[in-house]
Amino acid sequence: MKRAVLLILFLVMVVLGSMGDDNYPMAPDFTVVDLDGKEFILSEHTGKVIFVNFWATWCPPCRAEIPNFIEVFDKYKDKGLLIIGISLDRGNPNKIKSFVEEYEINYPVAKGSMRLARDYGTGRVVPETFILDKKGRIMHKHIGYMDKEQAEQYFLELDGEK
Repeated sequence: MKRAVLLILFLVMVVLGSMGDDNYPMAPDFTVVDLDGKEFILSEHTGKVIFVNFWATWCPPCRAEIPNFIEVFDKYKDKGLLIIGISLDRGNPNKIKSFVEEYEINYPVAKGSMRLARDYGTGRVVPETFILDKKGRIMHKHIGYMDKEQAEQYFLELDGEK
C-alpha cells in the first residue's frame, strides 16, 4: 500500500514537471493611451520581459517603489525590459501627469480603468505588479512594494529564457 502511494505521488510529480511553463496564463491583452498620447498595445511587445504595474499617486508603497522601477528600467531597457505603469487614480489625468513629471518616471504610464484591473484580477490593492515572460505569460504576481533587488531578480530570471 505504501509503495503504491509513493508510486502515485512520483507519477504525479513527473506529469506536473513535464507540463513545464504551459501552465502559466497568458496576460490579458489591452490597449491604453499613455500620458504622452501614444497608444500602447501590450501584445505588440512580445519578446520582452514586461512589468505591468498597477499603482496610484496617493499610495505610499507605490511612491516608494517607483524610484526602484526607474533605476531598473534605465539599467535594463536596452536588454529587453519594459515597464508599463497603469495608474488607478480616479479623476483628472493631469494629476497623474504632474506626478510622473515630478518623479521623472522614464517608462510609459497610462491611466487605467477598473475594467482593466478586473481583467488582471486586481484593483483592490496597490501596488500590484504582474511580471510577464517574453511570450506574454504571467509568470509572477507581486503584491505590495517591490524593492530594486526583487525587480532585478524577476527580470534576470526571465531574460535568459528563449
